[in-house]
Amino acid sequence: MLTSAAFDDPDQALVRQAAAGDVKAFQRLFEIHHRRVYGLVLRLAGDVETAQDLTQDVFIQLWNNLRSFRGESKFSTWLHTVATRVAITELRKHRRWFKRLSFSDDDSYQQELVHQDSADLTELDVLISRLPPQTRWVFVLHCLEGMRHEDIAKELGIAVGTSKAQVHRARSLLEGWLSHDSQ
Repeated sequence: MLTSAAFDDPDQALVRQAAAGDVKAFQRLFEIHHRRVYGLVLRLAGDVETAQDLTQDVFIQLWNNLRSFRGESKFSTWLHTVATRVAITELRKHRRWFKRLSFSDDDSYQQELVHQDSADLTELDVLISRLPPQTRWVFVLHCLEGMRHEDIAKELGIAVGTSKAQVHRARSLLEGWLSHDSQ
């Protein structure tokens, strides 16, 4: 189950125990990783309620598929991939959710984001939530999560050039919003 890549993985013992059905070990993995997973899916979703649901979905899928973890990478890397795939798949299914969002300065959705202590959101996070869905996904995955354009293109089913263009678009929009807000 675990290869040499896992020897440097601090989660190795917990993963092995949880894969064998140890609920307490899985709960510990959840405690260790849920904030990072939530932060990732919140940035991808741009919606607190959806992010909470997606975080739960990620950990349900994790529990169901933990035995398939082969240890070729660190557990946290594998979990990041699982979280990204779950989030993108669900967000694609429910794109209409994004259409109901208003982006005015007094939007209650954004006010809710600002008041989410557990999310540790900054002004930039609120602005990122205003980006169009695909632009936000690419920006988060590339600029915040460090994924390569080639990997993003494969994951989202887009061209590498489209990934690069979306990052440029996101940066331009964010710079414009930041300069507008500072005036």
